[in-house]
Amino acid sequence: MKTLTIGDLKAQVPIIQGGMGVGISLSGLASAVANEGGIGVISCAGLGLLYNKLSNNFGEASILGLKEELRKAREKAKGIIGVNVMVAMTNFADMVKTSIAEKADIIFSGAGLPLNLPSFLPKGSKTKLVPIVSSARAAKIICEKWKSEYDYLPDAIVVEGPKAGGHLGYKENQIADEHFSLEEILPQVVAEVAEFEKMYDRKIPVIAAGGIYTGEDIYRMMQLGASGVQLGTRFVTTNECDASEAFKQQYIDAKKEDIEIIKSPVGMPGRAIGCSFIQQVKDGVKQPKTCAFHCIKTCDISKSPYCIMLALYNAFKGNFKNGYAFAGANAYRASKIMSVKNTIAELMKEWREKEQVSEK
Repeated sequence: MKTLTIGDLKAQVPIIQGGMGVGISLSGLASAVANEGGIGVISCAGLGLLYNKLSNNFGEASILGLKEELRKAREKAKGIIGVNVMVAMTNFADMVKTSIAEKADIIFSGAGLPLNLPSFLPKGSKTKLVPIVSSARAAKIICEKWKSEYDYLPDAIVVEGPKAGGHLGYKENQIADEHFSLEEILPQVVAEVAEFEKMYDRKIPVIAAGGIYTGEDIYRMMQLGASGVQLGTRFVTTNECDASEAFKQQYIDAKKEDIEIIKSPVGMPGRAIGCSFIQQVKDGVKQPKTCAFHCIKTCDISKSPYCIMLALYNAFKGNFKNGYAFAGANAYRASKIMSVKNTIAELMKEWREKEQVSEK
């Protein structure tokens, strides 16, 4: 596989581990991936809940928690460490500022268009900015906006297809529509980005994400123009993943029919593994009384059937009576828990085998 180059950063393995919250990808998983030559990513989602012992103020605990996770990752890893910050989070600005101040290598930002992301970047900062999009149009809007307002172009762009886990940047009727598949939208984004590369004489690698599970998948995405790939689901069933063993077991036990599209309180469709909690929500049983966190801008407590922060936190801890696991479309393919080292080695082996077959 070719090296993935993002500015002056070089990942020997062109694999980015997707940011997964609440608590699924923290310093443990991120550092393990970075040490294997990939790019490890810490999720900012819910850090204020995970670090509530440091402060009873959710916002302050989030900042302190991110600092601590980046410190721990740096202690364990020699490679590239990124941070995932969702635009939809109410503490988006705090998490971005903290990531830059703590010298995170890269900020990945989706769940909305991060139109003002470069405004937080002080002169001389080394942190790279990488938006996550779901269409060529979104990529164009971000490139034009960043260039005209901040004289800055994305250091790379992640294009996420509808087979991803968690919240999806698609309408419900688009998720199964082949016109919106990653195989369709990736070449469109690559072509759109190429216009800006040509115009401003600089490289903007496009990274494919959403439903990529095997080395064969990686090979296909590279053939379609991707410079690298982002995987989340495949890394959940690793020893180093920061989730509880019960969370990982949900993936191992899941069948294809267990993975479903749900309506999230934040107003976006999401992909998760079905469980009793989700069934209770469908039956109208759950209803929060108050909002303790106000973590997502688009979440309305008066209409929300449950608190998504608590549901994801409970799942992270292994409590599936009061939560559920987000998962990509291929989560059912997981059969065992193995090390990150062996997972990446397996992906590389699968990729080489596909390459050899294709060259014959």
